[in-house]
Amino acid sequence: MAARKTPKKAAKKKVSKATARRKTVRKAASRKAIAPRKERRGLEASDVKLRLDEPELAPLVAEVEAAGGASIGAYREPFSGRPLLLAVLPRDAVEPTPFQRDLSPTHTKRLAAKIEESGSFLDPLIVVRGHEGGFWTPNGRHRLAASKVLGLRQITCLISPDETLAFKILALNTEKAHNLKDRSLEAIRMARALAERMPRSKEADWANEFEASELLTLGILYEADGRFAGGAYSPFLKKVDRFIDKKTLPKSLAAREGFASRLGEIDVRVKEVIKELQARGFKSPICATTSSRASTPSGSTEPSAVTLRLRWNSGPR
Repeated sequence: MAARKTPKKAAKKKVSKATARRKTVRKAASRKAIAPRKERRGLEASDVKLRLDEPELAPLVAEVEAAGGASIGAYREPFSGRPLLLAVLPRDAVEPTPFQRDLSPTHTKRLAAKIEESGSFLDPLIVVRGHEGGFWTPNGRHRLAASKVLGLRQITCLISPDETLAFKILALNTEKAHNLKDRSLEAIRMARALAERMPRSKEADWANEFEASELLTLGILYEADGRFAGGAYSPFLKKVDRFIDKKTLPKSLAAREGFASRLGEIDVRVKEVIKELQARGFKSPICATTSSRASTPSGSTEPSAVTLRLRWNSGPR
């Protein structure tokens, strides 16, 4: 005989459902299109230009030269109208602000490797005057460290005379980190563009730009279904997916459509397995990941990791 729910449990469940509904409403609202502001703000193009001898920048230009750097140009930031100086500074003349997040050696090495691969250091450091002289960067600690790994003499900087920017920039540094979906969609869109512009090139030629071969396959699935559970399959794909080096990009993309189709079929079967598990009382959110990766007991009809790998490799490459 099933146990009756106590009033306390029933009330708790009711509150949980209400909370879930509110979260759903908030998510739906966040997915709405962003409406542009009606009134135009900021400077006109003619108001943006500045000369290096402007009184508000002249002391900063002198400091740059005294530090062994060179001023390249100046302009007013189009949104606020504040002056900014574009300059190069000796690497050792710039230090990170002492109150920003700790340095990640792993991220620094990876960033340095990517800069080396691209052959260009294109993202200037935001720089302000330091508290005790010199120059500080409020948000460029890893780029500054990467420049040291690369052995750069000079680094490109956008220097602001507004020293309070050192404290405000942390609040502004809220750019969304690239998740698996973002990276996958960017990779497949890049591949499609390259297939049109350089149709004789191959996937392997762009391995550094695509980062990982599985992103191309997942990108196709994310294009079809923005809520595809790519995170459940990414570890599996890392073991079996490779860049195609014997076909041109247009042909390899056609082949990847087949890869994505097979993975989509696997996903359908995994969802069936999840429903069966849930019917047996398994409610854990890790069911999807477990079902797609774990080997199953002997005699079971559920697809194991080995079975998934065999199905994946069943098509021509």
